[in-house]
Amino acid sequence: MRAVCQRVSWAAVRAGAERVGEIGTGLCVLVGVAADDGARQAALLAGRVARLRIFPDDQGRLARSLLDTGGAALVVSQFTLIADTAKGNRPSFAAAAPPEQAEPLYERFCDELAGLGVPVARGVFGAAMEVELVNDGPVTIVLDT
Repeated sequence: MRAVCQRVSWAAVRAGAERVGEIGTGLCVLVGVAADDGARQAALLAGRVARLRIFPDDQGRLARSLLDTGGAALVVSQFTLIADTAKGNRPSFAAAAPPEQAEPLYERFCDELAGLGVPVARGVFGAAMEVELVNDGPVTIVLDT
C-alpha cells in the first residue's frame, strides 16, 4: 500500500455534486492498494499515518502526530498511486489491486485509523472525485508498506 499524506488546514472531497467528506486541521491521505497487499499492510500503514510526526511542536519542529494534535484524516482511494512509469509515457496500472480486493483494504485502512483514535472522513471508493485542500506548509510525505 502507498499513502500520500498532505498536512492540511482544511480539506474536502466531492463525488458528483455531493460533498462526501470534510475535515479541518489534519491530513489528506491518498491511498493506493497494490495487488500483493493484505490486511497486515492496511493496519501497518494506518499506524504509520496516525503516528507520522509532521505537525509543529511549540518550538516549530515537526514533532507531533495526528494522535498528538487531535487532527483528522480525509482518506481518498487513488489506484493511480500504484502506477508503473518505468517504460514509455503511458503509466501501467497492472500492479494495482482489482476493485474487489482494493475496496475492502481501503475500508480496513480507514477502520484501523479510526480505531487508533483518529477522526476519519472518507471519499467514495471507485468514484470520480474532486478533492479540495489547503496544504499547510506545504508538507507532503509518501509512505509505503
